[in-house]
Amino acid sequence: MVPVSDESPLSRARTLVTAHRGADGDSNRAQVAGIVLTRPGPVSWVIPGINPPIDRTAAIDTVWVAIGPDSCTVITTEVEQRRVSEELLPAGVELVAVPWWDGQAMVSAAQQALGVSLEHIGSDGHPAFGHDLDHELTVTRLALNSDERVRLCTLGRLATLAVEDALRSWQPGEADTEIAARIAQGVERFGGDAPVLLVGADDRLRRYRHPVAVGAPARECVMAVLVARSRGLHVALTRYTACGDTAELEAGLDVTRSIHRDVLNAGRPDVTYGSVLETLANSYAAHGHAGAWSEHYQGGPIGYAQREFEISPAQQTSPWWDQLVHENTAVAWNPSVAGGLKDEDTYLISADGVHLVTDSAQWPMDSDPLLPRPLVLRRDDV
Repeated sequence: MVPVSDESPLSRARTLVTAHRGADGDSNRAQVAGIVLTRPGPVSWVIPGINPPIDRTAAIDTVWVAIGPDSCTVITTEVEQRRVSEELLPAGVELVAVPWWDGQAMVSAAQQALGVSLEHIGSDGHPAFGHDLDHELTVTRLALNSDERVRLCTLGRLATLAVEDALRSWQPGEADTEIAARIAQGVERFGGDAPVLLVGADDRLRRYRHPVAVGAPARECVMAVLVARSRGLHVALTRYTACGDTAELEAGLDVTRSIHRDVLNAGRPDVTYGSVLETLANSYAAHGHAGAWSEHYQGGPIGYAQREFEISPAQQTSPWWDQLVHENTAVAWNPSVAGGLKDEDTYLISADGVHLVTDSAQWPMDSDPLLPRPLVLRRDDV
């Protein structure tokens, strides 16, 4: 099913219900009378802002949504009832609250809201319900509607400012944890959070693919990696700053920038993600790093998860391999080669090209006329 990006997420979810209802006596189609969303991403998708995270690591949310062809019910615990009702619940949406200590209460409430047996309910992968529609739900939400695109671009600008401002303030010898703290503060200040935040420097940056901040001094070169989340949407970006001679670092990053451009140019509407991954592998080889894609995650579509799905050039049997790229999908590719050299940003795919989302308009960029990419910020003032 090709999503219609102007539709609201709730309308799309209802369309998915209709598509899986089947017909009487048709044993070849699933009999789905409703869908229950239980995870933070899908819940945020269908009702934006309904579930600011309490436990940011939780796989199952404290807010669920049960969607029928003509109904929408929010289910939460009695602990959260008043806050959800007074601050978050959209007009016209029913709210049901259940005891926090009853492990089956939310499942029972969802079943009652939809009025059918569990075997006729689809979900985002929750094992209590009869049909796992997680793949179909992900496909349905990949193309962002106009409101989602506005929210994504706002998030992209604010997240980028948080990273770039923190790196501009870096002083050689400062602990990597201090830089990370400034980035986190910047994200929290606009109401977001950071599912991924890495800051690495110098030898640790060159040795480790994921240089988690450990309090080590950052004396010559710093890389900051951020995945920021707000109202369910995510953006990802990577930035570098250094003092002294940056020629060797820039030369290495030129390789990953070139691979990134090849992937972005390949990922246009109506091609398959498999063909994009083939371009990725070929680009690594063309730049003297054949097979290096296997050394690190390569990214992919981003939205209501830090990556909606992620596959490699070797996974040609994946159900995502033949999935078409849709207009208005956000992507965050992440090509990298050993030595601390990676290139990452969030882009929106459109009919006329790709558009940089994680952009502050305040960072040095290279001179590529079609796809300028961020350079290393040279700190000649320190």
